[in-house]
Amino acid sequence: MVESHNRKDIEDIAYDILKASKSWGKYPTPVDTIVNYSDLIVNKTVDVSKIHHGYASKVTDSLLRALSKVRGIFDRSEKTIYLDLSQNDQKKNFVKLHEVGHGILPWQNQTASFLDDDNTLSLDYREQFEAEANLFASATLFQLNRFEDEMAKLEFGLKSAMAIAKMFGGSNHAALRRYVERSNNRCALLVLKHITRKCELVNCGVRNYFQSDKFSRQFGSVNWPEQIGVDWPFVQDYYIGRRMKFQGELSLKTVAGATDFQYDFFDTSYNAFVLIYPKGEKTSGKTKVILSP
Repeated sequence: MVESHNRKDIEDIAYDILKASKSWGKYPTPVDTIVNYSDLIVNKTVDVSKIHHGYASKVTDSLLRALSKVRGIFDRSEKTIYLDLSQNDQKKNFVKLHEVGHGILPWQNQTASFLDDDNTLSLDYREQFEAEANLFASATLFQLNRFEDEMAKLEFGLKSAMAIAKMFGGSNHAALRRYVERSNNRCALLVLKHITRKCELVNCGVRNYFQSDKFSRQFGSVNWPEQIGVDWPFVQDYYIGRRMKFQGELSLKTVAGATDFQYDFFDTSYNAFVLIYPKGEKTSGKTKVILSP
């Protein structure tokens, strides 16, 4: 969790670097320009997802498992960022800016290096420095309030969040989280892991879950189990291989009682996203989004 005074400091630094690097208002956000302006370099010859066999034989299995999840490393002494090169360009953009955050936030100078994995980069990791670097990455990639400006132009829904992600050069995951957290709508985002089938049991794990402030005020916090079964309609969508679905229906028990909701579903083949909003929620906007196949 980033304290409110730190949040403003970080957003001010993000704005200054966007303006000084002449990246403000350019789309997609020119991430490499920001990296270069920060006097950092990205090493494109070393892939942190591939561990040399000779090194692997010298470390413990637990360390190997940890290293296998690393998405980025910042070496302060060399001013160098190392990446998992197997990631798509949109995920690399976020990781680069996360590592830039470690490099330029002045109060983080005492730390020599950072190894960032799926947990720290998911924005759920609670260590202060990681949360701060994530905030910097999101604020910079989506250019602060310009993200909200684009939200206001479009109809509410998953398609709009995906269109904004593409505009700024971010991943759907990062954009959808910011979309929900900054939304004036009552909405929530459920991020699902791969669906699995063991014997006759079909279920999938929960990777992340986020709610808008307006959703939380009315419905409280929805607590999802670690594994969600096929009795849920969006898991059924996932199981049959449906890529997208809009305005599906489900019911949830909340502090407001049993409530009818609708959901938008999108399977990326890596994660599945479920955007949840109460039935009757206003979804119309000035501009309707049509996704190309």
